[in-house]
Amino acid sequence: MRGDLRVTKEDEIMMFLHERVFDPILKSPKATADLKQGVRLTIARMWERDAAGMIKFYWSTIVGTERSIDFAAQLREAGFIRFEEVIDEFRKRFNDDWLRG
Repeated sequence: MRGDLRVTKEDEIMMFLHERVFDPILKSPKATADLKQGVRLTIARMWERDAAGMIKFYWSTIVGTERSIDFAAQLREAGFIRFEEVIDEFRKRFNDDWLRG
């Protein structure tokens, strides 16, 4: 949470991604410094956005830029879960109805 006691939509998205994607990499002794730095950069970029922007950012990384495609390949090669592996759960949970709610 970011400063107050209520959980925002942004907090909810980030808690999900920390549990499913980010923390297993950040806490792993087998993750390289470059992978951990890439995750930290992704987290920082997501916190620059509101909930709708976070969702859009998530989908843009799935579609892929050259950088995100390369980073996803590095994560896969190292055996880590990527955004692609949680796509179904993310899609069901963080949809337009959820955003409006």
